[in-house]
Amino acid sequence: MDSLFDFSKKVAMVTGGSRGLGRAMILAFAERGADVVIASRKLDMCEQVAKEVEAMGQRALPVACHVGHWDDLQNLADRAYEEFGRVDILVNNAGMSPLYPALSAVSEELFDKVVGVNLKGPYRLSAIIGERMAEGEGGCIINISSTAAVHPSPDSEPYGACKAGINSLTLSLAHAFGPKVRVNCIQPGPFLTDISKAWDMDAFKRRAKASIALQRGGEAEEVVGAALYLAGPSGSYTTGAVVAIDGGSR
Repeated sequence: MDSLFDFSKKVAMVTGGSRGLGRAMILAFAERGADVVIASRKLDMCEQVAKEVEAMGQRALPVACHVGHWDDLQNLADRAYEEFGRVDILVNNAGMSPLYPALSAVSEELFDKVVGVNLKGPYRLSAIIGERMAEGEGGCIINISSTAAVHPSPDSEPYGACKAGINSLTLSLAHAFGPKVRVNCIQPGPFLTDISKAWDMDAFKRRAKASIALQRGGEAEEVVGAALYLAGPSGSYTTGAVVAIDGGSR
């Protein structure tokens, strides 16, 4: 295996790791030798991905976790360190972008839930894991943002605001945890994962032809290269970066 993409003896934790981009990253790290911690709200789905990882000969720890709940995050971190003794790579991938009919229809409860999952949770988990990384042998944190952070996001305003916060948090944490911990961000455009099942695909295809250079949505596997680069030796001088994987969206 190319040493630049060898994750042997590493432990990778991915939130939202049971499907979509998270699952693709979990399998990519495992295929290259990493043991993994798979976190999402539904334990049975985490366990399904764990079986795929174990079939590759790697260890997998499935953990039910709601990233908007700080007690769940503490439990997730404790479980990972009890099982593996370390976390080398943390990917804050879990997110949510609920639909609503009008801005005024967004309740305080819904707004707080969006902030909790998309911003508060990644902050807290990064703080818990990042401090342990910095006190130990170091590591890497990858935040998953969105083009909604930098482009107008009608119908997803709270989500876009949270993802803008993730971009800012990435740079702040890179300085807070450096030099032993690198913190970077992948900023995806529209990906054709489970979330796209709720889209009007005819309308999306029309928009894609007009506003995306590649004129299509991404496939989950197309985020893998960026994650491997940022998490591995090839990204050793990259920190505080926001890498757009968006097909040339505007």
